[in-house]
Amino acid sequence: MSKLKIEDLQKINEKVRQTMLLREGNGRARITVHMGTCGIAAGARKIMDTLLKIIEEKNVKDVILTNSGCAGLCSREPMATVELVGEAPVKYVDLTEDKIHKIFVEHVQDGKIVTEYALAVGSERTH
Repeated sequence: MSKLKIEDLQKINEKVRQTMLLREGNGRARITVHMGTCGIAAGARKIMDTLLKIIEEKNVKDVILTNSGCAGLCSREPMATVELVGEAPVKYVDLTEDKIHKIFVEHVQDGKIVTEYALAVGSERTH
């Protein structure tokens, strides 16, 4: 096994930094993939992997990608919630790789809710 070079460590550091920004940073949008056991069984990992790939390919820096546990709607998994700054969150259900790609382009990038995949707009939190 070859020794790590400074350049290798810098690449690793940059990749970790980008991952942390996606999960914890301040962005104009946040995408939460619901990854309880039901979500994972229904394909949530593919949804997360697709989003990571899109973000990397498009070199997106202002979108936070995170995950959560079960959202309580097991029959509608895989699910994701998209939150744009200053707008109500939108919960998307019955996702596929093609659907999440469309949601990313139309909602996250262009600001238009993809109504045919949306279950609800708004938060279940009370204030």
